[in-house]
Amino acid sequence: MAKRARSRRVIKEEVSRRIQNIDEIADDGARVRVPDPEPHARDTRGRNWDMARFGNARGYEASIRAVVDEVRDEFDLIDDPASSVPNPFGD
Repeated sequence: MAKRARSRRVIKEEVSRRIQNIDEIADDGARVRVPDPEPHARDTRGRNWDMARFGNARGYEASIRAVVDEVRDEFDLIDDPASSVPNPFGD
């Protein structure tokens, strides 16, 4: 199956939605803070991004990693220059 390309914002929102739907997180009423996806060179499984340093995730690490890996298998991170703020100083 071909991966679908998505922006940082869309991937972050999808990971957040799936994490908040994990039964143990929903049952505990926890709100996990999701970081932005970080791009990296394509790995052996064809993934080009990852996430680390989730907030309020203690005790849920394995479930969160499973969700992130699932989303990494589904979506490629694309450059999103339209959402980048230009440097007003031209550096």
